[in-house]
Amino acid sequence: MSVETGRLPAEGVRAMFDRIAPVYDLMNRVMTAGLDRRWRRATAEAAVRPGDRVLDACCGTGDLALACARAGGQVTGLDFSEPMLERARRKAPELEWVRGDLLALPFPDASFDGATVGFGVRNVEDVERALAELRRVLRAGGRLAVLEITRPRGILRHFYGLWFDRVVPLLGRVLPGGAAYTYLPASVRRFPAPEDLARLLQEAGFARVWFRLFAGGIVALHVAEAA
Repeated sequence: MSVETGRLPAEGVRAMFDRIAPVYDLMNRVMTAGLDRRWRRATAEAAVRPGDRVLDACCGTGDLALACARAGGQVTGLDFSEPMLERARRKAPELEWVRGDLLALPFPDASFDGATVGFGVRNVEDVERALAELRRVLRAGGRLAVLEITRPRGILRHFYGLWFDRVVPLLGRVLPGGAAYTYLPASVRRFPAPEDLARLLQEAGFARVWFRLFAGGIVALHVAEAA
């Protein structure tokens, strides 16, 4: 397994995100031209209703969890990287922040009304197991929203190739944690296409699955309801 293939063991992924935590927010702003904030807001609005208890899994430095809180949710953010969580706690000490693994969520069945994952599902070793865990902790009828980079079709695929395969790795020369900038494009290439992720959600026990593409198909937002 290596960063070049987009496959790392869990400990390798955790160590990588520990290293890039200081520049993670900057990295997101630069790579998305600031659009990631709008995408996170759309994700929160798709999953959260006022008063809902909400899990933001793979929460990173907490931006999506904060969007869920602004949408009216009572939010728990979960991540396996303590340096990421330290930054999240500084942003919003009033929220609950838990260190844990998406593949073995430390919550009872049917604990949440809604759940979100932003740019995190592609990093787990077993996508099907991750989706099954999210279904387990959601009550029947609870909503899940997954925001993820995908592979565009049409003319934008050329821009995508230039940006993610050439420009993004160059960032590793000037920012800490350079290996992450090789891992990211490779992990996106191996991640399921939007239609395939929709199928995996249905197989995991979700219904009314739909997805919306942003930025010409570079980012996909999947929304599903726990059956």
